[in-house]
Amino acid sequence: QVQLVESGGGFVQAGGSLRLSCAASGRTFSSYAMAWFRQAPGKERTKVAATNWSGQSTYYADSVKGRFTASRDNAKNTLYLQMNNLKPEDTAVYYCAASPTPSDLVARLPYTIWGQGTQVTVSS
Repeated sequence: QVQLVESGGGFVQAGGSLRLSCAASGRTFSSYAMAWFRQAPGKERTKVAATNWSGQSTYYADSVKGRFTASRDNAKNTLYLQMNNLKPEDTAVYYCAASPTPSDLVARLPYTIWGQGTQVTVSS
């Protein structure tokens, strides 16, 4: 199975942008659906974006639609999350996750492989 390592988090002012990356080890990255989750202090972890193996099927939480874009480069074994117009409520630890289930219903898949997370802090 793949192993996942996130990077690209940091501190940004409201209205700014960040791009998160998730590097996957192994040669089967392209067979996994991938997702980004986030967890703010004292809150549950929630899914913010997901993409199927090709990137053609995507899901976004209502709170990030129009601001966040998930993409993947299977040749580089990397998942991305472009985050624009960031808001203080986007502050959280962001995790990438993989699902080995062969389905394009990315919003409903069980994501069972996790990275360690990267902190995103948005100041007002």
